[in-house]
Amino acid sequence: MSPTSYVPTKIEGFHDAHIHCKVFFSSVEQSGGQRVRLDLQKLTQYSFFPGQVVGVEGHNPSGHCLVASKVFDSFPFSVSPDVEFPPAKKQAMDHEFQPDSPSSTPEKLSLVIAAGPFTTTDNLLFEPLVELLAYATRKQPQLLMLLGPFIDSEHPEIRKGTIDRSFDDIFHSDILRRLQDYAEYMGSAARVVLVPSLRDAFHDFVFPQPAFDIHSDLKNQITCLPNPGLFDANKLGERIKSGHSGVNMAGTRLLNFYVFGFYPLYPPSEDVPLDLSLAPEALQIPSIPDIIILPSDLSPFVKVLALGEKTSTGEQTRCITVNPGRLAKGVGGGTFVEMNYHENPDRTHALIFHM
Repeated sequence: MSPTSYVPTKIEGFHDAHIHCKVFFSSVEQSGGQRVRLDLQKLTQYSFFPGQVVGVEGHNPSGHCLVASKVFDSFPFSVSPDVEFPPAKKQAMDHEFQPDSPSSTPEKLSLVIAAGPFTTTDNLLFEPLVELLAYATRKQPQLLMLLGPFIDSEHPEIRKGTIDRSFDDIFHSDILRRLQDYAEYMGSAARVVLVPSLRDAFHDFVFPQPAFDIHSDLKNQITCLPNPGLFDANKLGERIKSGHSGVNMAGTRLLNFYVFGFYPLYPPSEDVPLDLSLAPEALQIPSIPDIIILPSDLSPFVKVLALGEKTSTGEQTRCITVNPGRLAKGVGGGTFVEMNYHENPDRTHALIFHM
């Protein structure tokens, strides 16, 4: 590298446990992908994680250590809501979901969002799921989004291996059957979306994770997405990730990184079976979505995330990020989110409900 440098880089890890020294590697165009130490002592504040892509301005007088004077962790990004997703990145697109009311604008959508487990730890009766479906039947949202785990590998009965039914039988008889009954009652105006989790005992343990394979008769109103997945409903772009974030951060800073990629951490967390051969297509997104759904064990929240970029009209780019929490927690009920989205975050109403 030249003595004065401005380069895009990826943070790789700590160097010799010194807090002000990290290892990063640059682009092939800039430095052939070579690794070098990054000295941060001149920065008043910073926060990095392994795998983060940043821009660094600084000096490298020796060729072995870049002394940073500025760090940029935000880059221009597409904000078009009508972008056409390439087939490999799109992963799931719903062209049939249209509002029945002629007065409804394409940007209006009512949702109920919940993440598993869907049964308490003292049984496999799925009582929280039954209560959720009863609530959705009363409220009649256009979209019911359910994110795994559905058959939780961490459930005590599953871990003991003493149940006398197959996981597929439990999923189809206790979950899909109830969802089918709900969809038939609601009619064509409603849609159910299912997203798997790495904790689903009966599904592929790999990330990115494929969608559930359900019977074709159920696909008319039940849509299965991969994890992570993209979904377009009423011209709203939604992004869903179900499972472990792998990043030990909370609040707006973590959410900012998820705008640019489904899994920003590298190397991955030990409990995430990341398949990098799938990552170039499955972990990227071409534009900022209207809604990001990121379930976790943290306290549930609905946040409006301001990204600092401008739209074509000069307004600041924003998206809504949702953590619905867990529908079941221990032997009791948990939380879920009900949202009414109307054109933009300012006119959107969301509530967190406790079971």
